[in-house]
Amino acid sequence: MENLVGIQGNQTKIVEKKDTASHYGSGLAEVFATPAMVALMENTAFISIETKLSEENSSVGIQINVKHKKASLPGAIITCKSEVEKVDGKKVYFNIIAFDEEGEIGTAEHIRYVIDKKEFINKLKKK
Repeated sequence: MENLVGIQGNQTKIVEKKDTASHYGSGLAEVFATPAMVALMENTAFISIETKLSEENSSVGIQINVKHKKASLPGAIITCKSEVEKVDGKKVYFNIIAFDEEGEIGTAEHIRYVIDKKEFINKLKKK
């Protein structure tokens, strides 16, 4: 998995009403919600490495440290970029940045853990 270092992800979305803090319940403002930004960041990291893993494997998010620096209104175009910084065993470390047309809106350090899909679900079912 060391070959994952340097892999980049990139996604763009337009902020919709369903992405706002008032819709998520994370605030009253009609602006891009922090939970929506976190979901975009995690998904960008996830899809960037998913095709690089074997069919038996996938990854799950286990930690994210986010800074939401600037609000974005509905209609704003949000771009999210991730990059694998290092791999430690089954842990994959990402740096992530999100920005709109006016500049940076958020950053994150994110860790994903590579799992065996069947084994992961079977362990949960045994509980």
